[in-house]
Amino acid sequence: MKYSLRQLEVFLAVAHHSNITRAAASLSMSQSAASSALRDLEDHFDIQLFDRVGKRLQINELGRLVRPRVEALLERARSLENELKQHQTPGHLKLGATLTIGNYLAVELMAAYMSNHRGRKVTLDVANTSAIVEKVANYELDIGLIEGESNDANLEFIPWLEDELVVFCSPTHPLAQKSVLSDQDLQSAGWILREQGSGTRQTFDWAMRGLLPSLNVLLELQHTEAIKRSVKAGVGISCLSRITLRESFENNSLVELNVAGRDMHRQFYLVLHKQKFRSAGIRYWLQMCMNRNQFRE
Repeated sequence: MKYSLRQLEVFLAVAHHSNITRAAASLSMSQSAASSALRDLEDHFDIQLFDRVGKRLQINELGRLVRPRVEALLERARSLENELKQHQTPGHLKLGATLTIGNYLAVELMAAYMSNHRGRKVTLDVANTSAIVEKVANYELDIGLIEGESNDANLEFIPWLEDELVVFCSPTHPLAQKSVLSDQDLQSAGWILREQGSGTRQTFDWAMRGLLPSLNVLLELQHTEAIKRSVKAGVGISCLSRITLRESFENNSLVELNVAGRDMHRQFYLVLHKQKFRSAGIRYWLQMCMNRNQFRE
Protein backbone atom coordinates (compact mmCIF):
# COMPACT_ATOMS: atom_id res chain seq x y z
CA MET A 1 0.00 0.00 0.00
CA LYS A 2 1.39 3.38 -1.09
CA TYR A 3 -0.10 5.37 1.80
CA SER A 4 -0.81 4.92 5.50
CA LEU A 5 -4.00 5.41 7.47
CA ARG A 6 -2.12 7.91 9.62
CA GLN A 7 -1.36 10.01 6.56
CA LEU A 8 -5.04 9.98 5.66
CA GLU A 9 -5.97 11.01 9.22
CA VAL A 10 -3.61 13.97 8.94
CA PHE A 11 -5.15 14.92 5.59
CA LEU A 12 -8.67 14.96 7.08
CA ALA A 13 -7.56 16.86 10.19
CA VAL A 14 -5.89 19.55 8.08
CA ALA A 15 -8.98 19.71 5.84
CA HIS A 16 -11.10 20.35 8.92
CA HIS A 17 -8.83 22.84 10.72
CA SER A 18 -7.11 24.48 7.70
CA ASN A 19 -4.04 24.68 9.92
CA ILE A 20 -1.25 22.14 10.46
CA THR A 21 -0.68 23.10 14.11
CA ARG A 22 -4.32 22.62 15.14
CA ALA A 23 -4.55 19.47 13.03
CA ALA A 24 -1.50 17.99 14.77
CA ALA A 25 -2.89 18.87 18.20
CA SER A 26 -6.22 17.19 17.40
CA LEU A 27 -4.32 13.98 16.57
CA SER A 28 -1.91 14.27 19.54
CA MET A 29 1.02 14.57 17.13
CA SER A 30 3.88 17.01 16.86
CA GLN A 31 3.60 19.67 14.19
CA SER A 32 6.68 18.34 12.41
CA ALA A 33 5.29 14.78 12.34
CA ALA A 34 1.99 15.97 10.90
CA SER A 35 3.71 18.13 8.30
CA SER A 36 5.95 15.22 7.32
CA ALA A 37 2.99 12.85 6.97
CA LEU A 38 1.10 15.25 4.72
CA ARG A 39 4.20 16.04 2.66
CA ASP A 40 5.01 12.34 2.19
CA LEU A 41 1.45 11.65 1.02
CA GLU A 42 1.51 14.47 -1.53
CA ASP A 43 5.09 13.78 -2.70
CA HIS A 44 4.50 10.08 -3.21
CA PHE A 45 1.65 10.69 -5.65
CA ASP A 46 3.09 13.96 -7.00
CA ILE A 47 -0.06 15.86 -6.06
CA GLN A 48 -1.11 18.88 -4.01
CA LEU A 49 -4.20 18.60 -1.82
CA PHE A 50 -4.11 22.10 -0.32
CA ASP A 51 -3.36 25.63 -1.43
CA ARG A 52 -0.91 27.30 0.92
CA VAL A 53 -2.06 30.81 1.88
CA GLY A 54 0.30 32.07 4.57
CA LYS A 55 -0.12 29.74 7.55
CA ARG A 56 -3.51 28.63 6.30
CA LEU A 57 -3.93 25.46 4.24
CA GLN A 58 -7.04 25.72 2.07
CA ILE A 59 -8.28 22.43 0.62
CA ASN A 60 -8.26 22.55 -3.18
CA GLU A 61 -10.38 20.86 -5.87
CA LEU A 62 -8.46 17.56 -5.74
CA GLY A 63 -8.61 17.55 -1.96
CA ARG A 64 -12.37 18.09 -2.00
CA LEU A 65 -12.74 15.31 -4.58
CA VAL A 66 -10.93 12.65 -2.52
CA ARG A 67 -12.11 13.78 0.93
CA PRO A 68 -15.38 11.75 0.95
CA ARG A 69 -13.52 8.61 -0.13
CA VAL A 70 -10.85 9.12 2.52
CA GLU A 71 -13.54 9.69 5.16
CA ALA A 72 -15.36 6.51 4.09
CA LEU A 73 -12.11 4.51 4.03
CA LEU A 74 -11.11 5.59 7.52
CA GLU A 75 -14.62 4.99 8.81
CA ARG A 76 -14.44 1.45 7.46
CA ALA A 77 -11.03 0.97 9.05
CA ARG A 78 -12.31 2.18 12.43
CA SER A 79 -15.41 0.04 12.11
CA LEU A 80 -13.29 -3.01 11.27
CA GLU A 81 -11.12 -2.35 14.30
CA ASN A 82 -14.18 -1.98 16.53
CA GLU A 83 -15.80 -5.09 15.13
CA LEU A 84 -12.63 -7.10 15.68
CA LYS A 85 -12.53 -5.87 19.26
CA GLN A 86 -16.21 -5.73 20.08
CA HIS A 87 -17.90 -8.22 17.76
CA GLN A 88 -19.87 -5.57 15.85
CA THR A 89 -21.20 -3.85 18.96
CA PRO A 90 -22.51 -0.33 18.20
CA GLY A 91 -20.16 2.40 19.37
CA HIS A 92 -20.27 6.12 20.06
CA LEU A 93 -22.47 8.34 17.88
CA LYS A 94 -22.35 12.04 16.98
CA LEU A 95 -25.88 13.27 16.34
CA GLY A 96 -27.39 16.55 15.28
CA ALA A 97 -31.02 17.54 15.71
CA THR A 98 -33.17 20.55 15.09
CA LEU A 99 -34.57 22.32 18.15
CA THR A 100 -38.00 20.69 18.12
CA ILE A 101 -36.63 17.18 17.64
CA GLY A 102 -33.65 17.69 19.94
CA ASN A 103 -35.73 19.04 22.82
CA TYR A 104 -38.78 16.79 22.53
CA LEU A 105 -37.84 13.52 20.74
CA ALA A 106 -34.11 12.84 20.57
CA VAL A 107 -33.45 12.53 24.30
CA GLU A 108 -35.66 9.43 24.63
CA LEU A 109 -33.88 7.80 21.70
CA MET A 110 -30.47 8.63 23.14
CA ALA A 111 -31.43 7.15 26.50
CA ALA A 112 -32.65 3.97 24.82
CA TYR A 113 -29.46 3.66 22.76
CA MET A 114 -27.15 4.10 25.75
CA SER A 115 -29.28 1.81 27.91
CA ASN A 116 -29.01 -0.98 25.34
CA HIS A 117 -25.29 -0.40 24.81
CA ARG A 118 -23.65 0.25 28.14
CA GLY A 119 -20.54 2.42 28.01
CA ARG A 120 -21.43 3.92 24.65
CA LYS A 121 -21.86 7.69 24.41
CA VAL A 122 -24.16 9.73 22.21
CA THR A 123 -23.39 13.41 21.72
CA LEU A 124 -26.12 15.75 20.50
CA ASP A 125 -25.66 19.02 18.63
CA VAL A 126 -28.88 21.07 18.58
CA ALA A 127 -29.24 23.73 15.88
CA ASN A 128 -31.56 24.72 13.06
CA THR A 129 -32.04 22.64 9.92
CA SER A 130 -29.54 24.44 7.70
CA ALA A 131 -26.79 24.19 10.34
CA ILE A 132 -27.38 20.46 10.92
CA VAL A 133 -27.42 19.73 7.18
CA GLU A 134 -24.12 21.58 6.75
CA LYS A 135 -22.47 19.62 9.55
CA VAL A 136 -23.64 16.27 8.15
CA ALA A 137 -22.31 17.31 4.73
CA ASN A 138 -18.92 18.13 6.34
CA TYR A 139 -18.78 14.78 8.20
CA GLU A 140 -18.96 16.54 11.56
CA LEU A 141 -22.04 14.49 12.48
CA ASP A 142 -22.93 10.84 11.89
CA ILE A 143 -26.68 11.43 11.54
CA GLY A 144 -28.97 14.45 11.48
CA LEU A 145 -32.60 14.55 12.62
CA ILE A 146 -34.20 17.49 10.87
CA GLU A 147 -37.53 19.22 10.29
CA GLY A 148 -36.92 20.81 6.90
CA GLU A 149 -35.66 19.80 3.49
CA SER A 150 -32.51 20.42 1.47
CA ASN A 151 -31.30 19.90 -2.09
CA ASP A 152 -27.77 18.70 -1.25
CA ALA A 153 -27.07 15.87 -3.70
CA ASN A 154 -24.37 14.42 -1.41
CA LEU A 155 -26.88 13.65 1.34
CA GLU A 156 -29.55 11.01 1.77
CA PHE A 157 -32.84 12.15 3.33
CA ILE A 158 -34.90 9.34 4.86
CA PRO A 159 -38.55 10.20 5.69
CA TRP A 160 -39.09 9.61 9.39
CA LEU A 161 -42.06 11.06 11.28
CA GLU A 162 -45.01 13.21 10.28
CA ASP A 163 -45.62 16.44 12.19
CA GLU A 164 -48.07 19.34 12.17
CA LEU A 165 -47.58 23.01 12.90
CA VAL A 166 -50.19 24.81 14.98
CA VAL A 167 -51.06 28.51 15.15
CA PHE A 168 -51.65 29.54 18.76
CA CYS A 169 -52.10 32.51 21.09
CA SER A 170 -52.66 33.50 24.70
CA PRO A 171 -56.15 32.74 26.13
CA THR A 172 -56.61 36.48 26.59
CA HIS A 173 -55.73 37.39 23.02
CA PRO A 174 -58.70 38.75 20.98
CA LEU A 175 -58.26 36.02 18.34
CA ALA A 176 -58.74 33.31 20.98
CA GLN A 177 -62.48 33.93 20.78
CA LYS A 178 -62.71 33.27 17.03
CA SER A 179 -63.74 29.81 15.78
CA VAL A 180 -61.82 30.14 12.50
CA LEU A 181 -59.17 32.65 11.46
CA SER A 182 -59.52 34.34 8.08
CA ASP A 183 -56.68 35.64 5.94
CA GLN A 184 -57.55 39.11 7.20
CA ASP A 185 -57.12 37.91 10.81
CA LEU A 186 -53.69 36.49 9.93
CA GLN A 187 -52.65 39.76 8.31
CA SER A 188 -53.83 41.94 11.18
CA ALA A 189 -52.11 39.88 13.89
CA GLY A 190 -48.60 40.45 15.20
CA TRP A 191 -46.40 37.35 14.69
CA ILE A 192 -43.53 35.88 16.69
CA LEU A 193 -41.76 33.35 14.48
CA ARG A 194 -38.77 31.03 14.31
CA GLU A 195 -35.73 32.34 12.47
CA GLN A 196 -35.02 31.91 8.77
CA GLY A 197 -33.15 28.64 8.14
CA SER A 198 -35.22 26.62 10.59
CA GLY A 199 -37.46 23.80 9.40
CA THR A 200 -40.40 25.29 11.28
CA ARG A 201 -40.03 28.61 9.47
CA GLN A 202 -39.65 26.84 6.14
CA THR A 203 -42.97 25.04 6.63
CA PHE A 204 -44.71 28.15 7.94
CA ASP A 205 -43.59 30.25 4.96
CA TRP A 206 -44.83 27.59 2.56
CA ALA A 207 -48.19 27.31 4.33
CA MET A 208 -48.63 31.09 4.31
CA ARG A 209 -47.59 31.62 0.68
CA GLY A 210 -49.52 34.48 -0.84
CA LEU A 211 -49.78 36.24 2.53
CA LEU A 212 -46.12 36.50 3.56
CA PRO A 213 -45.44 40.04 2.31
CA SER A 214 -48.40 41.36 4.30
CA LEU A 215 -47.79 39.51 7.59
CA ASN A 216 -46.71 41.65 10.54
CA VAL A 217 -43.65 39.83 11.94
CA LEU A 218 -42.76 41.42 15.28
CA LEU A 219 -40.00 39.05 16.40
CA GLU A 220 -37.88 36.22 15.02
CA LEU A 221 -36.49 33.97 17.76
CA GLN A 222 -34.37 30.84 17.70
CA HIS A 223 -35.81 29.08 20.74
CA THR A 224 -39.32 27.66 21.00
CA GLU A 225 -39.58 28.32 24.75
CA ALA A 226 -38.81 32.02 24.22
CA ILE A 227 -41.54 32.15 21.58
CA LYS A 228 -44.05 30.45 23.87
CA ARG A 229 -43.27 32.83 26.74
CA SER A 230 -43.68 35.84 24.45
CA VAL A 231 -47.05 34.57 23.26
CA LYS A 232 -48.18 33.87 26.84
CA ALA A 233 -47.25 37.47 27.67
CA GLY A 234 -49.60 38.66 24.93
CA VAL A 235 -46.93 40.04 22.58
CA GLY A 236 -48.49 38.30 19.57
CA ILE A 237 -49.41 34.95 18.03
CA SER A 238 -47.15 32.25 16.69
CA CYS A 239 -46.86 28.90 14.91
CA LEU A 240 -44.89 25.92 16.24
CA SER A 241 -44.94 22.13 16.16
CA ARG A 242 -47.81 20.49 18.00
CA ILE A 243 -45.18 18.41 19.81
CA THR A 244 -43.83 21.52 21.54
CA LEU A 245 -47.29 22.76 22.57
CA ARG A 246 -48.92 19.65 24.00
CA GLU A 247 -48.32 20.52 27.67
CA SER A 248 -49.32 24.19 27.19
CA PHE A 249 -52.59 23.17 25.56
CA GLU A 250 -53.32 20.69 28.35
CA ASN A 251 -52.90 23.30 31.10
CA ASN A 252 -54.69 25.99 29.02
CA SER A 253 -51.79 28.45 29.20
CA LEU A 254 -51.96 28.63 25.40
CA VAL A 255 -54.83 27.96 23.00
CA GLU A 256 -54.88 26.56 19.48
CA LEU A 257 -56.23 28.70 16.65
CA ASN A 258 -58.07 27.19 13.71
CA VAL A 259 -56.63 28.47 10.40
CA ALA A 260 -58.76 27.79 7.32
CA GLY A 261 -57.24 26.50 4.10
CA ARG A 262 -53.61 26.36 5.21
CA ASP A 263 -51.76 23.01 5.14
CA MET A 264 -49.47 22.88 8.19
CA HIS A 265 -48.32 19.27 7.87
CA ARG A 266 -44.68 18.42 7.35
CA GLN A 267 -42.18 15.57 7.39
CA PHE A 268 -39.28 14.90 9.74
CA TYR A 269 -36.18 13.37 8.10
CA LEU A 270 -33.09 11.42 9.04
CA VAL A 271 -30.14 12.72 7.03
CA LEU A 272 -26.79 11.02 6.35
CA HIS A 273 -23.93 11.59 3.96
CA LYS A 274 -24.19 9.18 1.05
CA GLN A 275 -20.47 8.41 1.24
CA LYS A 276 -20.46 7.74 4.97
CA PHE A 277 -19.97 4.13 6.00
CA ARG A 278 -22.96 2.68 7.86
CA SER A 279 -21.38 1.45 11.06
CA ALA A 280 -23.13 -0.89 13.48
CA GLY A 281 -24.08 2.11 15.62
CA ILE A 282 -25.57 4.02 12.69
CA ARG A 283 -27.51 0.96 11.52
CA TYR A 284 -28.88 0.40 15.02
CA TRP A 285 -29.88 4.06 15.40
CA LEU A 286 -31.72 4.05 12.07
CA GLN A 287 -33.58 0.87 12.99
CA MET A 288 -34.52 2.34 16.37
CA CYS A 289 -35.74 5.60 14.82
CA MET A 290 -37.89 3.82 12.27
CA ASN A 291 -39.78 2.08 15.08
CA ARG A 292 -42.44 4.78 15.16
CA ASN A 293 -44.57 3.09 17.80
CA GLN A 294 -42.63 4.77 20.60
CA PHE A 295 -43.75 8.18 19.32
CA ARG A 296 -47.41 7.48 18.61
CA GLU A 297 -49.79 9.55 20.64
